[in-house]
Amino acid sequence: MGTLFYGDAASSVEFDDRLLAHLQLAIVTKLRRSESFVFSWDVAAAAGSGSNSVWISPTVGLRFTYPTHTREPINRAWVEALVRTANSVSGLRIVDEPGAGVESPAQAPSKTDRMDEE
Repeated sequence: MGTLFYGDAASSVEFDDRLLAHLQLAIVTKLRRSESFVFSWDVAAAAGSGSNSVWISPTVGLRFTYPTHTREPINRAWVEALVRTANSVSGLRIVDEPGAGVESPAQAPSKTDRMDEE
């Protein structure tokens, strides 16, 4: 689990590493444009349920930490979907990864393999 620190070191939240890497790119994209926005996420039932929201602003420090050096490939469509939510009135919300569980083009059968299946 990676950690997002917002403001002071006491304000932090843990997210799955893959999700956090995509959130990081979406957040940085918005901040590069000097755009502030609300970021909201749900709290798991095991942690008491509910939801949290923070105002993300270029003037407040952010830190993303990961427990390992290993990074999974980035799904550009997921980053774009997250940025789209950040551009909405309700702000950045976690959305399902587009194409999750679907073969990527690099893993799809070759034309020869598909012909063998016909």
